Amino acid sequence: MKTRTLIAAVALIAPMLAAAQTTSTPRVDQRQANQEARIQQGSQSGALTQKETAKLEKGQTHVQNVENKATADGTVTKKEAGRIEHAQDQQSKKIYREKHDRQH
Repeated sequence: MKTRTLIAAVALIAPMLAAAQTTSTPRVDQRQANQEARIQQGSQSGALTQKETAKLEKGQTHVQNVENKATADGTVTKKEAGRIEHAQDQQSKKIYREKHDRQH
């Protein structure tokens, strides 16, 4: 009887542990998608040069690397979330500046 109870408990707890380990950052992912769309729109409209586009895409890669590093262990701490948000804020400012610098 104890064995059955133990097996049942493990069967119930295992999925919860697996779900707790997968870190989802939908807000970060959505913001990344929005910033990438802003870069694409600027490139297509001519507001961004090829060099500016490449530089901004490199910045997006950096932000993605910060997110990947934060989620690597399965949890995103407040400090890590702050780092991601700061990197995204900086990148957003760069996108705005490059799109509005009157270089075509």
